[in-house]
Amino acid sequence: MTAPSSPKRSDPPRVAVVGGGIAGLATAFELVDRAKRSGAEVDVVLFESAERAGGNIRTESADGYTSEWGPNGFLDNVPATLDLVERLGLEESLLPSGDGASDRFLFRSGRLHPLPMSPIDFLRSPVLSLPGRLRVFLEQFQKTGGGADESVFSFASRRIGKEAAAVLVDSMVSGVFAGDVRSLSLRSAFPKMFDMESTYGTLTKAMIHKMKEAKRKGTRVGSAGGFSGRLTSFRGGLATLIDTLEKSLGDRVRLRCAVGSLERKGERYTLLTEGGREEADAVVLAAPAWNASSIVGRLDGELSIELAAIRSAPVAVVCTAFDESSVGRPVEGFGFLVPRGEGLRILGALWTSSIFEGRAPAGKVLLRNMIGGAHDAGALELEDGPLLDAVLHDLRPVMDLHGEPEWVRIFRFSKGIPQYNVGHGARLEAIARRLKSLPGLFLAGNSYRGVAINACVEEAARTADAVLVHVGSLHDA
Repeated sequence: MTAPSSPKRSDPPRVAVVGGGIAGLATAFELVDRAKRSGAEVDVVLFESAERAGGNIRTESADGYTSEWGPNGFLDNVPATLDLVERLGLEESLLPSGDGASDRFLFRSGRLHPLPMSPIDFLRSPVLSLPGRLRVFLEQFQKTGGGADESVFSFASRRIGKEAAAVLVDSMVSGVFAGDVRSLSLRSAFPKMFDMESTYGTLTKAMIHKMKEAKRKGTRVGSAGGFSGRLTSFRGGLATLIDTLEKSLGDRVRLRCAVGSLERKGERYTLLTEGGREEADAVVLAAPAWNASSIVGRLDGELSIELAAIRSAPVAVVCTAFDESSVGRPVEGFGFLVPRGEGLRILGALWTSSIFEGRAPAGKVLLRNMIGGAHDAGALELEDGPLLDAVLHDLRPVMDLHGEPEWVRIFRFSKGIPQYNVGHGARLEAIARRLKSLPGLFLAGNSYRGVAINACVEEAARTADAVLVHVGSLHDA
């Protein structure tokens, strides 16, 4: 006789999201929204250990100034983020950067130089020596690489020369990852640039193709080869996005509830939290890799080791405000970056009050300065006073500052920005193999396939779809 089949479950499948940063919030929102639109029933709960959601995204408004703890905004060239904004009803709150924010500067040989925006301007610019500039123009004649996982510096040196790699690319890497250009993987950290060579053979040919496409579509081309968007935030800062996501999830969000570890019994997972044991049919670990490593330690030691190997660079953000009469040079544009070897300790500075309207009172200048990174972890060991002194020591001659700042905020991130070093792609493949033996366990967040807000939002939709397929198969079994 054939044994009778088990009855279908009547209770809705439960999904636990661990981590209340943008990745966790967006994933939980997508789960709820997609289930609602499809008529499915899913019980979603989000666990966040801190007293507030948002992770490194946090806006502080005081004394007429608005400053961001972490990211300063997102580019408006990713449909997934704009779609999320629309579904949350936040279109009217969007704040695009000013037109002058496209003007960016590089500190070189003791002063700021505007980054050239055309081939003619680049040929005339002193940001590189004449031989260095000419070497960049020879890029179209260089052979295509072998496709191996190489460092960003190795790739840039091979394509545009060592000087351009050490000056232009190094500063770009500092601005995005606060990382070591000789350690970061091109394929993992800048996949679009990797694709440009693999698809077109040279960056020159790729840029010509993208310029034609941009002209046809009416968009712009960015220096990294993708269509550049406009940096965008919200009138109340990025916390607007976080607060709205959290509000939309309601009591599904549990703050001050850390998940210590995971266990698996049959097809379900048990989360050990400070409040007890929680059961779930699927778990999305949207916490940083170092935290996820600790959580899965008892569940899968090999997975824990792979996650722990994804390092992060420490970064401090030092916001300083001055009366505009105390700033001797014009503050019009996005800000400046600093290549290594130029004698400054700061990684660069954003001219926040020029980027976004209303970020400082009239007649005031708000500067957002970054220090630390992969090359200078010791900066975060400084107390606030010495850290501010180090920033001002660099900032005063560059910006021709007089007097002391009228307003200061210091935000520290000991494990700030994930580093996609050479071998990161192979590590992600190893992680994927371990996850195959743990159906129902998913990873999300900026530790894996993109550090920006846009990358986390795009991944949230894909993760939610995969989770719903998994719990749907369990529910129908």
